[in-house]
Amino acid sequence: MEMVKNFASILVFAILLSGCSIFGFGSKVSDKSPEDLMREGLSSFDKGDYTDALESFQKIRDRYPYSKFAIYAELKLADSHFKGNELDEAIEAYRDFERLHPKNTAIPYVMYQQGMCNFTRMNTIDRDQTYTELALKDFRRLEKQFPDDTYALKAKRNIRKCLTNLADHELYVGRFYLKSNQYIAALKRFEYLISHYPDLGQYAKAFNYMDICKKELSEKDLSE
Repeated sequence: MEMVKNFASILVFAILLSGCSIFGFGSKVSDKSPEDLMREGLSSFDKGDYTDALESFQKIRDRYPYSKFAIYAELKLADSHFKGNELDEAIEAYRDFERLHPKNTAIPYVMYQQGMCNFTRMNTIDRDQTYTELALKDFRRLEKQFPDDTYALKAKRNIRKCLTNLADHELYVGRFYLKSNQYIAALKRFEYLISHYPDLGQYAKAFNYMDICKKELSEKDLSE
């Protein structure tokens, strides 16, 4: 009998809750349409409110994965990370887009942006050049796969900047070794520069420093 009473109480409670929803109390606010979310996301993006833009594009991707806005939302999600200087998240999002939509017409742009995520983090010539090397790799991949695309042409200019940075770095390190009287280490750096990078204005200096290294090593051998 007690069980029947409990069941009846639960049933009455459920009916009351249902009645509240009917009259507007406790009802769930209806989700925004993908169109509304896209409109809000693009508006926030244009205003520079990248956190709000991310939220809108994320909702489209999660709630409406089969809508006509879903793929574009994925792309704008990556762009929002990039514009918000969240570069690790941005490059991951661009890579996911390329992996999921390899034949999409935006792929050259996506590949270019992957390069830009590394390019914008390039260090000065006296620092580690990992990001420079990664950017160079990304831009060359784009140039190879889409040689005639507009973004491949833009990548060419950045490729030159990457190569210049790398060559200048080798010159800088070589000069450091030279000043420290580490002539063999210095000579190897200058030789590496000449054999791995095109002449972007460093060759004359590199050859001059190589001559100094060889002269110092020769005099050292003679003295010994």
